[in-house]
Amino acid sequence: MYTILLCLLCSQIIQAQYYLRGEIKDETNKPLANAKILLHSNGYVYYTGNSGGFGITAKEQTDSITVIVEGYQQQRLLLHSARYEYVVLKMQQGAGNMRKNRLMSVTKDRNMADKTNWSVGGETYSNLMENDFVPAKNFPETGFAVNTDKASYSNIRRFINMNSAVPPDAVRIEEMLNYFNFGYQVPEKDSVFSFSSFLTQCPWNGDNQLLYLKVCARKVNLEKVPPSNLVFLIDVSGSMDMPNRLPLLKSAFRLMVNNLRDKDTVSIVVYGGAVGVWMQPTSGSEKEKILKSIEEIQPGGATPGESGIKSAYRLAQSQFIKGGNNRVILATDGDFNVGQTNEEELEKMITAQRQLGIYLTCLGVGMGNYKDSKLEALAKKGNGNFAYLDDEREAEKVLVKELTQTLYSVADDVYMNINFNAAYVKDYRLIGFDNKLNAVADSLSELEGGEVGSGHTLMALFEITPTLANEHTNQDFTNNEKLASIRFNFKIPHDAAKKQTVYAVPFQITPFNELPACHRFATSVVMFGSLLKNSKYTKAINWNDAIIMANESLSPGDFTQKEFLTLVEKAKKIYGRGKKKKDS
Repeated sequence: MYTILLCLLCSQIIQAQYYLRGEIKDETNKPLANAKILLHSNGYVYYTGNSGGFGITAKEQTDSITVIVEGYQQQRLLLHSARYEYVVLKMQQGAGNMRKNRLMSVTKDRNMADKTNWSVGGETYSNLMENDFVPAKNFPETGFAVNTDKASYSNIRRFINMNSAVPPDAVRIEEMLNYFNFGYQVPEKDSVFSFSSFLTQCPWNGDNQLLYLKVCARKVNLEKVPPSNLVFLIDVSGSMDMPNRLPLLKSAFRLMVNNLRDKDTVSIVVYGGAVGVWMQPTSGSEKEKILKSIEEIQPGGATPGESGIKSAYRLAQSQFIKGGNNRVILATDGDFNVGQTNEEELEKMITAQRQLGIYLTCLGVGMGNYKDSKLEALAKKGNGNFAYLDDEREAEKVLVKELTQTLYSVADDVYMNINFNAAYVKDYRLIGFDNKLNAVADSLSELEGGEVGSGHTLMALFEITPTLANEHTNQDFTNNEKLASIRFNFKIPHDAAKKQTVYAVPFQITPFNELPACHRFATSVVMFGSLLKNSKYTKAINWNDAIIMANESLSPGDFTQKEFLTLVEKAKKIYGRGKKKKDS
């Protein structure tokens, strides 16, 4: 009997559990919700609640943790079950300034004087500064943010279909490329991304070369995707009372509702004459109720955007799904005032919500007072994506056909670093990913990665001035030399740990006419964007060159590519007409 009791007592001691408790705040005594806590004894990750508090079951009376919150200094400390721990995190240097401009691309070690000088020769009609050639010997490494934004292309299409020239600052070539399918390559097992590259002659400068980098993101199985907590934040102000605004958005959301699953939750917040919850959180199985609520929305009143966004985030927080897809979908023409809070405070709030795990997707509509730059900035702060809906077909493309790309991310804070081999690359120029002039001039600017959705294909191009060693290489000769090295940086959603994938770009030249058709078509897209921007780097090409390139490379069964060819032909007439007037 004594032996049995002794064994039971020992068993209870062995199985005894302790409770490590505390709360995490910043230096202003503000609770830090969703702070990541790594427990060193078992490697498990825990998170704080909305009040910044935590409670962790442990096998020992003492254990060490590391606390990680984006924008704050990491802190490692020892916890004891006998005391309640108060943890104060300090902001990283510069992190407290939420006014920092975000760069789309950046060249390592290039000082601010160099960057400022680039803007002297920049085109005066645009607030974007086109990337210049950079000497690889002095600055071998450059980087750019990766995202799935496609708004620029559909906005360009709107202008051209209206028989109007396109504002140069509306042309973002990387978003134009994002719009198309360039041949999906499945990543290897357990990999998030696949990589491929081609090096060939440059069509607009025979002395130069083009480097194509293609990255494909892993596709998620929609049935296996965690449940979604979606809040539709819909602008119903007076400015939305036009056929291509609120009615278009209502049609878009109706299309999307048909793809919701029973385990998904949808809420609707409207802002206009009043701000409020139009539809309480509702299961995706109740499609008739959701569709009826959307149908009954009517426009009217002013545009208190700030109140609407705050209300939407509060609702998203109340339904927060840990490990799920928590997202606010803002649909507006962008013409909203921000109430008593200025835009900097609004962006700060959106950034804080992103750190909690609630992302922001922006859908833009309208014309005349459409605020492209405002919506683009908000989407980037919210670690989400940005699309422009110019018609119902585009709404179906974004919210039905590409639903997983739009709503389900496979990687966050994604950016690419590329280090060129100066033995083969004299100078290089990143095409697209242009920075705003104020971001380039701001010493606090930093490269900020983007969100990449399921199954997205990125195509990025560099124009390269080859070295003598590069020029004298036999094109049929394949060696083990590298043209460049790539580091692809990202985070898995709901995981603060940074991950990295590397890829070696082989030094192998492929004749242009032997490139895959999708790469040659991508070249026609770059030509089109460069002509719209009146780029100083592509003066040797004209509209016919872009049309011929598209004609020779398009896929007959791809509607978007056929439509692209029609747009280029329309643009040729529009810009040709302007040239004739100027000549006369």
